[in-house]
Amino acid sequence: MVTVVISLLLEFPPVSSLKEKRRILKPLLSGLHQDFNISIAEVDHNDELRRALIGGAVVSNSSSYGHQVMTKVVSRIENDPRVILADYRMETY
Repeated sequence: MVTVVISLLLEFPPVSSLKEKRRILKPLLSGLHQDFNISIAEVDHNDELRRALIGGAVVSNSSSYGHQVMTKVVSRIENDPRVILADYRMETY
């Protein structure tokens, strides 16, 4: 059994309130969970207006499958015009 974990630092340049940030973040996380069957949540910078640290995980019997899923997650976020992917880190356990 392999667990692939990812942390993503997102930036929200146009937001002016935490409510607006969460209005963008909630459907993004929900969509990633539904489309890729991963566990994902905001894990840091919760009260910061223009940043969020997202943590995600997928469990699989194949390391390559886990990395493939997380690569698709990164690609989806990079192509979302509402957020900027500032940094990410992927680890395998």
